[in-house]
Amino acid sequence: MSRIRKALIWMNLALAVLVIAAGACRIRVNHLVNAESMNIKKTSGIKEVALTFDDGPSPECTKDLLEGLKERNVKATFFVIGEKAEAYPDLIKKIQDDGHIIGNHSYTHVNLGILSKKDACEQIRKTNDAIYQITGEYLDCQMNMIEVLWDVDPRDWEVQNKEKVVNKVMTDVKDGDIILLHDGYDSSMLAAFEIIDRLQAQGYEFVTVDKLIFELP
Repeated sequence: MSRIRKALIWMNLALAVLVIAAGACRIRVNHLVNAESMNIKKTSGIKEVALTFDDGPSPECTKDLLEGLKERNVKATFFVIGEKAEAYPDLIKKIQDDGHIIGNHSYTHVNLGILSKKDACEQIRKTNDAIYQITGEYLDCQMNMIEVLWDVDPRDWEVQNKEKVVNKVMTDVKDGDIILLHDGYDSSMLAAFEIIDRLQAQGYEFVTVDKLIFELP
C-alpha cells in the first residue's frame, strides 16, 4: 500500500491514545517505526475507512463538523495546531468528549521537514503541552512512535469546492484507506458529510486511524 507520510502515533498500553502529525515530512526520532515495515495491515472482512481533519480547531467550522459527525455516528481523527488549541480549548475538549482522536499537527503549522530534530520536537512538545492542559492526555516526543500515512488527498484546502472534493474521494477511495480533509472550510465540512453518507450507503464503516491500522476492537 503506497501512502504519503502523514503522522506519528504513540503506542501506550491500549495501543493508541494520541496521534502526532508530521505533515508530509519525515521526522527522525528514537523508536520511530514504519507501520508497513511491521507488516501491520487490515485483515478483517469489514469495509473500513478513516477520516482525518487537519489544521483545526476552527471557530467557524469545528462545532458544526462535530455535530454532523455525531448525527452520522462517525468517529474521526483531528490533527490540531497547537496555537489554535490554546485559542479554542472548548473545541478541543468537545472533540475529546465526542470520542474522536486528537492529534498534533505542530504548534504553528510549520514545515517540520525543514527544521532540526530539536526544533521539530519543540513544535511537537508545545502542542502536546497545549493538548495536555485541555484534555489531560500527554504524548512525549521521545516515546515510541510509528508513522501513520494517508491514501486519499482531494486537496480540499486548495479547491474549496464540495463537488470536486466529493468526486475525487469517491473515485479514489477503497477499503482500508485514510482520507485527508481539513477543518476550517465549509466546503470541506459539507463534502465530508456527503462522503460519509455515500460510503455508509455502500457498506463502509468509519473508524479512527488507530483502529484502522491495528484492528482494535
